[in-house]
Amino acid sequence: MMSNLFSMFDPSTSIMNMSLNWLSSVIGLIIIPMPYWLIPTRFHILWFNILYTLHKEFKTLLGPSGKSGSTFIFVSLFSFIMFNNFMGLFPYVFTSTSHMVMTLSLALPLWLSFMIYGWTNHTTHMFAHLVPQGTPAALMPFMVCIETISNLIRPGTLAVRLAANMIAGHLLLTLLGSTGTSMSLIMLNILIIAQIALLMLESAVAIIQSYVFAVLSTLYSSEVN
Repeated sequence: MMSNLFSMFDPSTSIMNMSLNWLSSVIGLIIIPMPYWLIPTRFHILWFNILYTLHKEFKTLLGPSGKSGSTFIFVSLFSFIMFNNFMGLFPYVFTSTSHMVMTLSLALPLWLSFMIYGWTNHTTHMFAHLVPQGTPAALMPFMVCIETISNLIRPGTLAVRLAANMIAGHLLLTLLGSTGTSMSLIMLNILIIAQIALLMLESAVAIIQSYVFAVLSTLYSSEVN
C-alpha cells in the first residue's frame, strides 16, 4: 500500500542496495532487435524522416550564424527525452523524466554551456540582450533586472516543465486506477475507456514535452550566437 500518492515515484527497485530504477533509460537498447539497427525497415525510415524534419527545423531556428552540425545535439536530446517518456508509460517501469534529478541534469549543463560560450565570445551581444531595443532610459535598470532573472531561471523552468507534465499524467492514471476495485461493472467499463484515453493523451504529451524541451534549448542557443 502506498503511503501517499507521490510514493509511486520513489526509487525502490534495488538488488544488493544498488538502485535499478534508472536502468529504464537504457533498457530499450536491450529489447530493440538487432535487425532494426542493421536493415532499414519501415520503422527505421519513418524515424529517419522525423529526425530529418527536426534537423531542418532546428537549423532554421539557429539561423545562419549557427555552427554546422550543432542541430545533432538537439535532435539527440529530443530522441533521448521522448524515449524515456514513453518507457515510463509501461507498467512497473520507473519514469526517469519525472524526477528533477534527471531533467535538471539535462537542462543545467546546456544552459551553462550557452552562457559560458556567449559571455566569453560575444560579450557585447549578451549585454545588449539585457536591454531590449526601444526601452526608455528610465526603465533600463528594471529591464536589466527582469532579463537577468528570466535568464537565470531558464534551466529551472525547463526542468520543472518536463518533470511536472510527466508526474501529472501518471498521478491521474494512478488515482483513477486505484478506485477501480470499489466500482460497479458499468462504472468499471467507463473507467477502462477513460484510462485508455488518458494513456493516449500521455503518449501525445510524451512527444510534445520532448519537442518543447528541444525547441526551447535550440532557441536559447540561438540567442548567444
